[in-house]
Amino acid sequence: MPVHSFVAFDKNTPLTLESGRTLSPITVCYETFGKLNADKSNAVLVCHALTGDSHVATTSDKPGWWDSVIGVDKPINTDDYFVICSNVLGSCYGTTGPSSINPVTHSFYGLSFPLVTISDMVTVQEKLINHLEISKLHAVMGASMGAFQVLEWAIAYPEKMNKAIVVATGPKLTTQSLAFNMIGREAIMSDPNWESGSYSELPRRGLSLARMLGHVTYRSNVSLDSKFGRKLQEKKDYGYDFSTDFEIESYLKYQGDKFCQRFDANTYLYLARAMSYFDLAKKYGSLNDAFQHVVAQLLFVSFSSDWLYPPASSREMVKSLMSLRKDVTYIDIDSPNGHDSFLMSNAEFETIISNFIRSPRL
Repeated sequence: MPVHSFVAFDKNTPLTLESGRTLSPITVCYETFGKLNADKSNAVLVCHALTGDSHVATTSDKPGWWDSVIGVDKPINTDDYFVICSNVLGSCYGTTGPSSINPVTHSFYGLSFPLVTISDMVTVQEKLINHLEISKLHAVMGASMGAFQVLEWAIAYPEKMNKAIVVATGPKLTTQSLAFNMIGREAIMSDPNWESGSYSELPRRGLSLARMLGHVTYRSNVSLDSKFGRKLQEKKDYGYDFSTDFEIESYLKYQGDKFCQRFDANTYLYLARAMSYFDLAKKYGSLNDAFQHVVAQLLFVSFSSDWLYPPASSREMVKSLMSLRKDVTYIDIDSPNGHDSFLMSNAEFETIISNFIRSPRL
């Protein structure tokens, strides 16, 4: 069974964020799966994506978001590895974020919460690993925004990890992704219920629209066409009005409504903004400068139909690492499912992860 835990940091000395602002105290909510071995060499840190959480593996009462990869007899076998997943800084799932109570004002932070970056998230994760008295992680792995965190881990704490598994990501958001990101934020902020972030009633319409937009970017046209095409929703012909005609319309509304039951609107704004600011070349001067001190064995995985983080984005990083003679492996998996491919059962992907996590370093 997983262990669900909380730990508080920086009660006396505020954490200085990348923006220059400070934050204190910081509570981190995390879950662990499996057991830490005697020499603490079997720890695997999993970093979640934009709307994910710490519940990475399925339990008897709740499915995990990466169930195809993590669990008993899975590629990351929790009988062999001690898996850690924390809710990121800025989360709405227990780690300090805009939906948390400000200890000074005793009300929700809202937009008074400072903007955080991927680097800030990793700084707090490193504090968690120190708290668990783990000096070196066997691996750090993640996909999408989670992979941003893996890259930052490999760069900022090169001696604290043996392996890095970087899935479906890039060194920054593409310009098109920046645009979609902005539209999602605008959808939330234009909802009358948002009230400049001080809402008493969730801005469901805006948050739902942001989720619908995001969900379309996570799938490929091929996968949507295969599942829905132009099939009508419980009718034989068009309604000739603005009600729901197509199955894809009904599906997106369902996804938006379901999302509003589990996520906070301000949290979406903050985490989406953190993704926008992530840019390795800008921060470090160039990709070569960013990766210069990386010592981990790296695995990059992309998916052929992922147009949110196209394979070329991964290859750009792999090329830089190869030029630096780093230990890097890259594979582009043929999949019709777009960015969401990493969440779906895929025998090739699972075999690659399993072999890499267990392989001795040459």
